[in-house]
Amino acid sequence: MSTKRELNLLKTFLTDKGIFEITKFTTLDFSNNLACILWFAKCNMFCRYCYNPEIVRGEGRYTNEEILEFLKTRIGKLTGVVLSGGECTLYPHLIELCEEIKELGFKIKVDTNGLKPDVIKELIECSLIDFVALDYKAPTEKFTQITKVQSNEKFYKTLDFLIDKNFPFEIRTTVHSELLASSDINEIIRDLKKRKYKGTYYLQNFLEVQNTLGDMDIPSIPVDKTLLLGDLPIEIRN
Repeated sequence: MSTKRELNLLKTFLTDKGIFEITKFTTLDFSNNLACILWFAKCNMFCRYCYNPEIVRGEGRYTNEEILEFLKTRIGKLTGVVLSGGECTLYPHLIELCEEIKELGFKIKVDTNGLKPDVIKELIECSLIDFVALDYKAPTEKFTQITKVQSNEKFYKTLDFLIDKNFPFEIRTTVHSELLASSDINEIIRDLKKRKYKGTYYLQNFLEVQNTLGDMDIPSIPVDKTLLLGDLPIEIRN
């Protein structure tokens, strides 16, 4: 029988609001899955090109109970749930939420900046997620400039763990030529090769929207992709 404390914890979990918005259907964000996206409020980075400023600065609007009720209506229609943001690993009830989502039979993909390696490790070791998309924001010398975070040590801890664990994941970098040049991308490629990353490296072109976190405009000069090293398979998105 549940104790009063356990019931209180359950109530807190169900009523907590960590999710800002729901994309009810996507065929693009979780390979080989029909999925929805849960957008978590808040982030621990401040990337100027971020196209979700309202999510990064906003507050959660949906309770976990509302999320789970929505997902119950998608059983048999969707196969996957994408946890994005913002930064989903900041959410204090992420483990419990993933447990509930898994019980409904969905696969889970996590989009992350990698600054919470212990959370990623627990999710994987508890078999709560199926795929990770890890954002490699910038080489070391530009990491703080791009993210406003002082150290990339935790990011590298997440990257090395995923590689050592041979867990299904991808590396991706958003490219704005006023922030990252071809030489910076090549530095990332060299680092990934050194760390024995064996997957595809995805480059995401800057997404033009009305508002970005740092009011970025379309780059005047695109990155010259012919200058990129061929040490890894590279695919371009957007």
